[in-house]
Amino acid sequence: MNTQKFIISGIVGGIVSFIAGYLVYGMLLMNYMDAHPGLATNVNRPMGGFIWWALVLGNIFSGLTLSYIYNKWANISTVVAGALAGAVLGLLMSLSYDLTSYGVTQLLSKYSFCADIVGSVVVTAITGAAVGWANSWGNKS
Repeated sequence: MNTQKFIISGIVGGIVSFIAGYLVYGMLLMNYMDAHPGLATNVNRPMGGFIWWALVLGNIFSGLTLSYIYNKWANISTVVAGALAGAVLGLLMSLSYDLTSYGVTQLLSKYSFCADIVGSVVVTAITGAAVGWANSWGNKS
């Protein structure tokens, strides 16, 4: 595996994940998720109370995760292949997390559970597209 490509495409993916996450969760789904909470309320921090270093690192690690998979096992280096793989991985990861969370906590309602899966698929597909695109840098056509 090319370590430089892994790191660069992972950081690109992390930046895109941060931006896509803000657009999807911070803008498109925010009111919907607020209107359909689980039984546990007031669990989200207000934007002024975000722990930014943790949010940024979480997104960088999302990009690095896809970059590792794409570079180590899948050799994905196109936007389309990256988006498709990202959508599948986003679906599987969000189903794993959200089903477990829905089963053992009161954080999600069935409506916010479904919205979170859709949001995760979209964000991970966009992130995957960016990682695939960054992996193509320097490839000879």
